[in-house]
Amino acid sequence: RIYRAPELFQLLATFALALIFRDAALFIWGPQDLLGPIAPGLDGSIKILGHYFPKYDLVLILIGPVVLGLLWLLLTRTRWGTLVRAATQDREMLGALGVNQAWLFTAVFALGAFLAALGGAVQIPRLPANLTLDLGVIGDAFVIVVVGGMGSIPGAYVAALIIAELKAMCIALGTVSLFGVEFDFPRLTLVVEFIFMALVLVFRPWGLFGKEASVSRNSAPIEAPYRPATAPFKWFIAVVIAAVAALPLMSEWLPYAPVLALDIMVAALFALSLHFIMGPGGMHSFGHAAYYGLGAYGAALLLKSAAFSMGWSMAIAPIIAGFGALIFGWFCVRLAGVYLAMLTLAFGQIVWSVIYQWDSFTGGSNGMIGIWPAEWLSGDAYYYFAFAIVIISAIVLRRLLFSPFGYALRAARDSGLRADALGINVKRVQLVAFVIAGVFAGLAGVLYVFSKGSASPEIIWVGKSVDGLVMVLLGGIQTLIGPIVGAATFQFLQDYFMGITDYWLALFGGVILLIVLVFPQGVAGYFKEFFDYRAAKRNQALAASKE
Repeated sequence: RIYRAPELFQLLATFALALIFRDAALFIWGPQDLLGPIAPGLDGSIKILGHYFPKYDLVLILIGPVVLGLLWLLLTRTRWGTLVRAATQDREMLGALGVNQAWLFTAVFALGAFLAALGGAVQIPRLPANLTLDLGVIGDAFVIVVVGGMGSIPGAYVAALIIAELKAMCIALGTVSLFGVEFDFPRLTLVVEFIFMALVLVFRPWGLFGKEASVSRNSAPIEAPYRPATAPFKWFIAVVIAAVAALPLMSEWLPYAPVLALDIMVAALFALSLHFIMGPGGMHSFGHAAYYGLGAYGAALLLKSAAFSMGWSMAIAPIIAGFGALIFGWFCVRLAGVYLAMLTLAFGQIVWSVIYQWDSFTGGSNGMIGIWPAEWLSGDAYYYFAFAIVIISAIVLRRLLFSPFGYALRAARDSGLRADALGINVKRVQLVAFVIAGVFAGLAGVLYVFSKGSASPEIIWVGKSVDGLVMVLLGGIQTLIGPIVGAATFQFLQDYFMGITDYWLALFGGVILLIVLVFPQGVAGYFKEFFDYRAAKRNQALAASKE
């Protein structure tokens, strides 16, 4: 139903389905882990070259090449496989030849789902089924596909072998001392695949077995030139600002409203920073939470460890996040499409791993606590301070988007070759956009850490980056107000559903799926199109009356 929607909206729909399936599993089988029995005759082990190997593991080793061979035969020796390969090259031409593309891609989707289910089923005797398997395996799957090369099934198989052996090697090496420095290699198992992916993409951007191809960055329609807002829109924004500013004054009747509003402000700034490189820049990021976390942890460490004042911590921490974006962005802007997105994921996971495991400096998995604002910003004062920061940031980002720099950024998104021919340094423009987005994401992290009084590695985990992506897509990437609407919708729905049922993920996923199906351009994008349509009809009516 959504094949005609942009690819990111299809991704958002599958994310919504994953939330629904997780709660369905919780409802049917409960929260406990489930371990399946080993198949009859496959218990015990076999001695090979003096070492004992479980029989079931040997069977799993055989299943891999068998599935690879069957897939290769299906795609290269059958008419169905020929049609699939043709559709990936030129879908419109295949449709002109009379092939039902919807059914063809539905069949491909079903085959992929079957293989995913097979992978989950055959490992149940070794690893228990639990409610976190989905996010646990999807990161590895993304890494393997990208490292192997998009469209190459043998590449995915080889990448899976390499990454699995790298993890096994880290465990086998244990703790090694080199020149008086101890290296705990088992800890690298959390991030070794992302380090390997980053290295592969830096030196071979299309993967080990992929083919170099030009990828368009265009992900949004052409925006209208900068112009003053209409009077009704100005009144609407003024009413919203006044209502948000008045919430602390109504805390006796709505005690939780200021807390929720503050969370929405922080989420809106984070979404705005991601939108800056996603919409006008056409650069999708799956690791944007890295800069959010660098800002949060930077402020916390400056305040607690370096004994800086709150003001200096707030001022320096976004610069730290921007510096991180400068380093990562230097590599990322050389890629495009899914490869760029996955490289951002790799860098994000590397940052998460360092913070998660550096117990003596960052507190490790326990995080850091006791990061509160100064007395002069306590209580409602911090609410208004954060509100002012978010409003100023939104204005600055809007001005940047409609400045010559913003138009150069959109030119690089729409056609890098033409922009380069016009004298625009495409990579430099994109790198500057990366740094700007990192600074504002770090600023959002600073506001978060002082509002909650603590920082934990969860704010850098890939789930936080996915949340930002969902916010931008929910609101729509066509307008700057889109990520603000998306952040408010996301935070409100999440908070509301968490309070009414244990199966809030399913409800939340259902609402996201409904929005994707009904409003593929996002909530703000839909209303913008609606009001533009009404204005056009009104102008036509006025023109007709004058005639």
